[in-house]
Amino acid sequence: MGFVAVLAAAVASYVFGSIWYMALAKPWMAAAGVEVGEDGRPINSKNPTPYILAFVCAIVVAGMMRHVFALSAINTLDKGLIGGFGVGLFLATPWIVTNCGFAGRPAKLMLIDGGYATIGCTIIGAVLTLF
Repeated sequence: MGFVAVLAAAVASYVFGSIWYMALAKPWMAAAGVEVGEDGRPINSKNPTPYILAFVCAIVVAGMMRHVFALSAINTLDKGLIGGFGVGLFLATPWIVTNCGFAGRPAKLMLIDGGYATIGCTIIGAVLTLF
């Protein structure tokens, strides 16, 4: 059952990320300095590698969160939401902010990417506790 929970949590987070970044595509591309083609889409949008890597990373995060949740007895929806939120806001987002800060990236990029990390981990935490 553990693998199914991890996979379901990764899929839920990945789907959320798709929606998040579609909704924030223009400000994210501007803040990240992504090159766009004449159609307004990123030049590398047809390259499947970033999408595959994103999904593999979602599985890795969900797997580690499942491990930490098991060790911490996080096994109810409310604990999963709080635990996932904490992982996203207090572990993942500070690393994103640090990396963006040293790279001289705009605060808007930190907010968009940090928001995804926080909400994505919250979703993972919730889904993990449903199994």
